[in-house]
Amino acid sequence: MVIIESPSEIKKFIDKPLTPSEWYDVTQDKINKFADSTSDHQWIHIDEERAKKEMPDGKTIAHGYFMVSLLPKLAAQNAEIRNTSRTLNYGSDKVRFINMVKVGSQVRLNRTIISCEKMNNGGFRVVNKCELEIKDEDKPAFIAETISLVFP
Repeated sequence: MVIIESPSEIKKFIDKPLTPSEWYDVTQDKINKFADSTSDHQWIHIDEERAKKEMPDGKTIAHGYFMVSLLPKLAAQNAEIRNTSRTLNYGSDKVRFINMVKVGSQVRLNRTIISCEKMNNGGFRVVNKCELEIKDEDKPAFIAETISLVFP
């Protein structure tokens, strides 16, 4: 994991890839729990028997937003910014779902800081390029730009 000693040091890491996160196992149980929490019970996610007959490779697939919801967990493994009072999620830009994440897959986050601007309130607006890699797949699950507000 990359250690950034303070928010004022973030600019030193622009365009330098951060440490990839650990691999995360995408299980049917996790997919089902996400479906329950969002009430998104579309069969492609939860019906294993139908998926065997009708889905590519005969497997259910994870929700795209389930994979996006992993960003905080996995990003925390890319880098640690020390000496902060708080970090806020400000939003996402250009989220694109490139590849399906099949049940039983492993994913990890590759992240690069692409900009860091000091704000009038003393905080820093940080834009990250995020790519969720799928183990043994050529295309990532998604690419996105995320925006965080980091305060000393």
